[in-house]
Amino acid sequence: MSKAPHVRKAQPGFRWQSVDLEAYKEAGGAPFKAVTRQVLFQRPELACELRYFEVRPGGHSTLERHEHAHAVVVFRGRGACLVGDEIYEVAPPDLVLVPPMTWHQFRATAGEPLGFLCMVNAKRDKPLLPTDADLEELKQNPAAAAFLEA
Repeated sequence: MSKAPHVRKAQPGFRWQSVDLEAYKEAGGAPFKAVTRQVLFQRPELACELRYFEVRPGGHSTLERHEHAHAVVVFRGRGACLVGDEIYEVAPPDLVLVPPMTWHQFRATAGEPLGFLCMVNAKRDKPLLPTDADLEELKQNPAAAAFLEA
């Protein structure tokens, strides 16, 4: 990340001064589609990180779970998220809590970008991807099955 001033002015296109636009994750291990990430705050004196993710229309974040929780504020657009095996339609300024070890995924389903702020612990574990058995269990809920197959 670039040098972090105390105030980072908003820029056009849901960007911020002195904040790098990055790939959502490194390519290869975790399936996702059309997602970018900006780390807004990542400082040694903070116990958390604040990031902004943007999912382009038709895109989705990785289906994953981990020991740490997420606190999400939907900031732009509309879409849907899976939390556990439940599907929720989301739009600004909805709040989403992702508890520890809960499957989750965000999708831009409304033909527009879905942007959200996400706060996580600065020190956190690596995400786990679902096994075939995990996917079968999630798909026991017809709504979750339709979401995952979209």
